[in-house]
Amino acid sequence: MMRAMIKSSLDVSATGRIRKGVTDSMNAAERLIDQLHMGANTAVAVHNPSNMFYLTDGYTGEGVVYVSQASRVIITDFRYTEQAERQAPGFRVEMTDKTRHDTNVLAELVRAEGITELRVETDYLSVDDYEKLRADIGEEVSCASLNKAPQLLRQVKTPPEVLTIRKACDITSEAFSAILPKIRPGMTEKELQIELDFTLFRLGADELAFDTIIASGENGSLCHAIPGGRTLKNGDMITMDFGAKVGGYCSDMTRTVALGQPSAEMRKVYDTVLRAQSMCEEALMAGKVCSEIDKLARDYIDARGYAGRFGHGLGHSVGIDIHEDPRLNQVCRDVLKAGIIITVEPGVYLPGLGGVRIEDMLLIDGETPRDLTEFPKTFTVLPERADR
Repeated sequence: MMRAMIKSSLDVSATGRIRKGVTDSMNAAERLIDQLHMGANTAVAVHNPSNMFYLTDGYTGEGVVYVSQASRVIITDFRYTEQAERQAPGFRVEMTDKTRHDTNVLAELVRAEGITELRVETDYLSVDDYEKLRADIGEEVSCASLNKAPQLLRQVKTPPEVLTIRKACDITSEAFSAILPKIRPGMTEKELQIELDFTLFRLGADELAFDTIIASGENGSLCHAIPGGRTLKNGDMITMDFGAKVGGYCSDMTRTVALGQPSAEMRKVYDTVLRAQSMCEEALMAGKVCSEIDKLARDYIDARGYAGRFGHGLGHSVGIDIHEDPRLNQVCRDVLKAGIIITVEPGVYLPGLGGVRIEDMLLIDGETPRDLTEFPKTFTVLPERADR
């Protein structure tokens, strides 16, 4: 029932504000051509797998994607040719071999089409790969940076992307609900991670969005703790940061719970983090500057006596990659736009004592953001139990 209600509300919004600035009739490759004002003599070569997936609407193999006004081509080797044909039927597939490398195919394409400028991902290619590409296409073709143009397009999610991300968020919420009754003293962090990961897959995740973080007790002060052999104990605060990947898109969720009654200090920390998150979620809207949202949380946490104990950014956009731009941090001056999906995840970390982080994903949609993470954030105290 919850999913049906969610889908209905998103179907309505799909006709409204979240598509502002995006032309419904264009596919991703066409939007890129339009954004770059590409003429007949300009082409793009994309090597970043996430950008390749985006521009082809689904190709997950290796290789290079070539886009011009005249052509849409995936250049890859024998291992991926059939996969490319299935996943990206609107693209021609060119196969490489030991004597015909991807740069050779690119050279053939630019010469056949009279391309004089090839735009490439200078933020992704190694120096060696760029120099080989530069040598093979010839001096008559200039190379220019794409300046992360595909990533800029990816910031504003289309309605189908929102629905896919929503499905991934539903899976994380359902997995968390299912895992809570299994948490007990004597279980190790690693065992809890395995149970949670399995539950994500059982509920429909294609893969994990990132390595699951489980941090209990004093390990809670480690923002990116690696689950290990520490056993859970009554009185522990337990932070769980995890995500599912569905249809190529990620979710990201963090909750901190108590196993039995925690100390008064850790309860104060939880209340501080929750209030900081709520303030920032209420302030999220198109037109706001990212750093100003971060400052709301940072100033509040500092005023509560935890200055210097919230050392990471407040949040990040999520999509094909788990960390995308724009970011909610102290230095990002980007302006939020309708259609961006972003996390809000303040935390407080006290060495030797523990930590708390709470994270939701929100869709910027006009003046009121939509919280895509359904699981409640009220303080959860699991019943004390005897060691297993």
